[in-house]
Amino acid sequence: MAPKTKSTDGRTRSSVQIFVVVGLCCFFYILGAWQRSGFGKGDSIAVAITKSGAECDIVSNLSFETHHGDEAGVGDDSKAKSFEPCDPTYTDYTPCQDQRRAMTFPRENMNYRERHCPPEEEKLHCMIPAPNGYVTPFPWPKSRDYVPYANAPYKALTVEKAIQNWIQYEGNVFRFPGGGTQFPQGADKYIDQLASVIPIENGTVRTALDTGCGVASLGAYLWSRNVIAMSFAPRDSHEAQVQFALERGVPAVIGVLGTIKMPYASRSFDMAHCSRCLIPWGSNDGIYLKEVDRVLRPGGYWILSGPPINWKINYKAWGRTKEDLEDEQSKIEDVAKLLCWEKKYEKDEIAIWQKRINSDSCQSRQDNSGVNFCKVSDVDDVWYKKMQACITPYPDVNSPDEVAGGELKPFPERLYAVPPRIASGSIPGISVETYQEDNNQWKKHVHAYKKINKLLDTGRYRNIMDMNAGLGGFAAAIENPKLWTMNVVPTIAEKDTLGAIAQRGLIGIYHDWCEAFSTYPRTYDLIHANRVFSLYKDKCNIEDILLEMDRILRPEGAVIFRDEVNVLIKLRKIVSGMRWDTKMVDHEDGPLVSEKILVAVKRYWVADRNSTSSQ
Repeated sequence: MAPKTKSTDGRTRSSVQIFVVVGLCCFFYILGAWQRSGFGKGDSIAVAITKSGAECDIVSNLSFETHHGDEAGVGDDSKAKSFEPCDPTYTDYTPCQDQRRAMTFPRENMNYRERHCPPEEEKLHCMIPAPNGYVTPFPWPKSRDYVPYANAPYKALTVEKAIQNWIQYEGNVFRFPGGGTQFPQGADKYIDQLASVIPIENGTVRTALDTGCGVASLGAYLWSRNVIAMSFAPRDSHEAQVQFALERGVPAVIGVLGTIKMPYASRSFDMAHCSRCLIPWGSNDGIYLKEVDRVLRPGGYWILSGPPINWKINYKAWGRTKEDLEDEQSKIEDVAKLLCWEKKYEKDEIAIWQKRINSDSCQSRQDNSGVNFCKVSDVDDVWYKKMQACITPYPDVNSPDEVAGGELKPFPERLYAVPPRIASGSIPGISVETYQEDNNQWKKHVHAYKKINKLLDTGRYRNIMDMNAGLGGFAAAIENPKLWTMNVVPTIAEKDTLGAIAQRGLIGIYHDWCEAFSTYPRTYDLIHANRVFSLYKDKCNIEDILLEMDRILRPEGAVIFRDEVNVLIKLRKIVSGMRWDTKMVDHEDGPLVSEKILVAVKRYWVADRNSTSSQ
């Protein structure tokens, strides 16, 4: 019997050991999942949301379709503050470029056309209405040529620019023949002329800056060549020119070369363009050309079309004296030489210069002790900073053939190539590995977004904004010929990544979301807000940011918020009083992750002078 007892005891101990091992395995598996998910780090709210059931399911009852006049799914939240519509006179209100406020500022150097935002006590706390008859813009590419009259009911340009083929009024639409002041025969033929000098077709030139863009026909037609243009023009007597551009589906902002630096990173653009843009390039010690030089990458091109180019032939048609035009061109040529731009072309009314690739190829400037260089630390410090008549220095190079700041791949290879700013370690805390991980993460996020909103890359959304763009991963992952993304880098962001975004062949801009964006109402189809409200916590009023989002979002446009769940719950309560329909969605890694997604659709409603219209 003794041997039998020992065998039984051995089996019992073996069973206990197996049970202990299995138990420990399960414990550490659960512990690992707990740590990975962030559970225990303020995630009790996330668990509560998860337990609530369908709220975090994939969105099934939120409509992303356009209905023009059908208000979908009006919810009732008695606890939410209800925001009232603004007076219909504010239909096209641009808070920081308000015409009445502008006239109180000096006209010298276009100061009055720059950003002048309202003080806190003058801010509107109501929702900007759409005009009566507003409809969803036509899909691209039809939108390039047609804009519904009701969306921007301004006919002045059809008369003022009639012979220049800018815009024509036909029935209930505006038609854009593709003409311009300097290309009445059409932008395509004009671009062909530029392409005989500039490598537009092979991806070398991907990003362009169009100063004084009019209705942005150059940018509209560059798109078919896979070139994306950042167009800007002031809000002035040419009423609604930037609004027309955005209604056409062309990237544009309200802006002017005045006294403040442009809100772009240094070396952002492959090409800059001025077609009779009325900017006094040779004045003020060439300060405006020096600002263009700051944002033009080494090897980039600058095109000047119109006066004073070839003044000897054209002075009579321009109604100016030979002496005046000769002096203007002489000043431009002198500044261009100081900047070490090489003139590549001059014919008819077009001149093209190319910026040299590094300072080694600019010996004459090195030998000129009178050249005033900007501080390296100031070249990307631009928000509300005064322009200076100094020259932006090139980054250092190790050989005469090296491109200062790093050579860029042709597009689309450029989109996922490592930006030179990252490869060189110029952005603290961002390595090549960090960049690649960020790209992979955003591919995963965008894949999840497309499951939530199946219309995301169908052409339903043309004008897209990323309010906190980071390294541009969202824009890269969603890249599509049917859409474009305005990548915004907040001025309070921990890392300045705008230069790296530009080196990916994407467009972007600096902005502080405590202020209104430089655009007209209803100019974006989709807004992406990744941790914007965590970033701006205690910085300014959340309601003001949401009302600004409402102002720039089209009726039936969509918003994707990505943030901590406790933040999103607050946002959902506020926007429920703004005529937005919302749904909370789990993070793609599961319900225990505290970061969630809140998707929203702005309902269709328009101005009514007697009462709020819900059609």
